[in-house]
Amino acid sequence: SMVADFTLVPARKYAVIGPSGAGKSTLLAALCGFVPLAAGRMFWEGREITNAAPAARPMTMLFQDNNLFPHLTALENVTLGIDTSRKPSKQSLTRAKQALSLVDLQGLEHRRPSDLSGGQQSRVALARTILSDRAVICLDEPFAALGPSLRREMLDLMATHLANRTVLMVTHDPDDAQRIADHTIVVADGKAASPA
Repeated sequence: SMVADFTLVPARKYAVIGPSGAGKSTLLAALCGFVPLAAGRMFWEGREITNAAPAARPMTMLFQDNNLFPHLTALENVTLGIDTSRKPSKQSLTRAKQALSLVDLQGLEHRRPSDLSGGQQSRVALARTILSDRAVICLDEPFAALGPSLRREMLDLMATHLANRTVLMVTHDPDDAQRIADHTIVVADGKAASPA
């Protein structure tokens, strides 16, 4: 079990660092509601969200494997960020197209994930995250599989397009942490330390 006691400042960027197996991913999963809290409470803007379902929270999670649906096109995967109906509105599709062009994927809207490179898949997932209206974005080593230059490119895209969101990013790379983070949360010895 892990003890975490801190307050996040809106629109700040946090690197979540610490040894393997210390619970960095678990911390993010608990914030997003995928792992129940053993004790304690969680509040968002004065409202308790300790037992709120993931969809009812102001957080969204971007996983390492990008969580793309293999049978859907890039455009359909991104549209899901704002419109989960079977037939998305024209407005939703237009916004999804705009998000794809923000991450330089115009022209690839109708490709499925298997027809995209790893870097392009990461961009699709990032476009979906940009479109989501969640105030807090949790990133679990989302670009770990990419080479250094691609990873830097993704971090810069993220910094540009998620500037007004609160971001928590698990990373093992000090350069990545430095590149995006205003603060660091260290997870070790069963504790998540207050942001430094």
